[in-house]
Amino acid sequence: MRVKLIVEYDGTDYHGWQIQPDAPTIQGVLEGALRRMLGESVRVAAAGRTDAGVHAAGQVVSCTLQRAVAADTLLRGLNALTPRDVSIRDAAVVADDFDPRRAARSRVYLYRIWNARWPSPFWRRYAWHVVQPLDLTRMRVAAASLVGEHDFSSFQGAGCDAEHAVRRVLRSEIEQRGPLFSFTIEATAFLRHMVRNIAGTLVEVGDGSRTPDVSTLLAARDRTAAGPTAPACGLCLSRVNY
Repeated sequence: MRVKLIVEYDGTDYHGWQIQPDAPTIQGVLEGALRRMLGESVRVAAAGRTDAGVHAAGQVVSCTLQRAVAADTLLRGLNALTPRDVSIRDAAVVADDFDPRRAARSRVYLYRIWNARWPSPFWRRYAWHVVQPLDLTRMRVAAASLVGEHDFSSFQGAGCDAEHAVRRVLRSEIEQRGPLFSFTIEATAFLRHMVRNIAGTLVEVGDGSRTPDVSTLLAARDRTAAGPTAPACGLCLSRVNY
């Protein structure tokens, strides 16, 4: 029985998605809950391997169970066995060959920035606190120019094992509500740390230290030409589209 789960989590206290020895991970939490509920060892796979401290509102996870379990029973049972910072939002039976990573048509990430003189106790776990004033108009110009197919080598993090850095961005936009900036980006695939490196660059555009024209930056294909890697706390995997 192949099952698809939609999982939400606060990644603050976890060392990312992928299971690690002697470190709490989201994969470890889910596999532990399944083992306790079903009495069997179950391996889970995710649509995206989020890094340490990164959150998810719509992570898609799949696993194969040795016996049939009603989706609603699985949903209630797993939520009773997971900690408060991990929640299963939905469970459904899928085709035996469903692969959450390979079947995905696009992924949507959200990066939040708290732009105020003082930090927010409510957003400290979910947004990057930036003190210097940011210009929304400049940041919007830069974000919009990322739409399309480009070589994103300038935004590729160290240790990325992708065969190439060409990616197709379907949506890239930024909104502001008071001191909270929300950057949304959707692409068919992403490179390691790509969103966080873009967010770091957008902040430099917003504070005036970098031009909104990122075409030269894309053409450079050089990570050192772009801005800093933004903190993990602001990043959230919002949705995976199939």
